[in-house]
Amino acid sequence: MYEAFYGLREAPFNLTPDPRFLFMTPDQREALAYLKYGIQERKGFLVLSGEVGVGKTLIVRTLLGQLNGGVSSALVMNAMLSFGQLLRMALMDFGVPVRGRGKLDQLLALQQFLLATHAAGGNAVLVVDEAQNLSPACLEEFRLLSNLETSTAKLIQIVFVGQPELIELLNSHKLRQLRQRIPGVCELHPLEAAGVAEYVEHRLRVASEGRVGQLFDDQALGEIAAHTRGVPRLINALCDRALLIGYVHDRRRVGVECVREAIEEMERGYRVGRSQTPPAVLGVEA
Repeated sequence: MYEAFYGLREAPFNLTPDPRFLFMTPDQREALAYLKYGIQERKGFLVLSGEVGVGKTLIVRTLLGQLNGGVSSALVMNAMLSFGQLLRMALMDFGVPVRGRGKLDQLLALQQFLLATHAAGGNAVLVVDEAQNLSPACLEEFRLLSNLETSTAKLIQIVFVGQPELIELLNSHKLRQLRQRIPGVCELHPLEAAGVAEYVEHRLRVASEGRVGQLFDDQALGEIAAHTRGVPRLINALCDRALLIGYVHDRRRVGVECVREAIEEMERGYRVGRSQTPPAVLGVEA
C-alpha cells in the first residue's frame, strides 16, 4: 500500500522467511557455516536453536537454497505429529513413493532411497522445524533412524530447529543417547541495538533495489530497537506499521512519533483481540 509512496519495489518488512532479505550478522554466518559443515561432513544430527522470531526458519530456507544439486532435502514444518506422520511427510518432500501405509513400508522406502542417493555420490538432509514440540518418544525414533548408515558415513543428516525448550528436552536424562550423537548446538540471538538500524536499512535497500534508504530517523530507530529488543520478527511488524502510519500522515521520513503510534496501535489491537495480558514486547506472538 505504501510502497510507491516511499519509492519501494516491494514491501520491505514482510514476515515471510524470504532468503533475499537475510541480514548476515555474525550469528547468521556462524549458523549457516555450522549447518553446511555438518551436512557436508555427514555428522548425523545438527541442532539450531533460538527464541521466537530471531530468524531460524529464514536461516533454514537460505541453507536449503544454497545446497548443491547432489544434496536431497526435505523440510517438515509441523512437529506436532506422530513419528509415522512426520516420516510420511518427509518421504513426500523427498519425492519418494511408498507402497503400503505401514511404518515398515516407509522405513524400507527411505532406506532404499538413501542407499541409492549415497551410491550416486549424494547426500540427504531432513530438517524438522519447531522441533521443541517433538515428544521424547518421537526424538528417540529419530535417533534410531540415524542408524541408517554405511561403515563410513551417515546416510541421512537430521537438523532439528527449535526454541530453547528443545535444548532442555535434549538434555534430559531419557534422551542422553541422542544428545551424545549431537556434535554441538548452534544458537541464534536477537540483534544488538546497533545492529537494528543496519537491519532496517538492509531490508529497505533490498526492497528498493538499492534506491531507497534512511526512511527512519535516528530517534525512530532507537525506539524500534528498545521496544523490539532486537527480535527481527518484531522489528518487521513494527516497521511495517510505522511506514503505513507515515504514509497516512504524508511523512516522507518516519520519525519517532510514527513509531510510538504504531506501538500503541499494535498493543491496542492485541488487547482487543485477546483476553489475556499482552507480553512486554509489542504484543506480537510467533
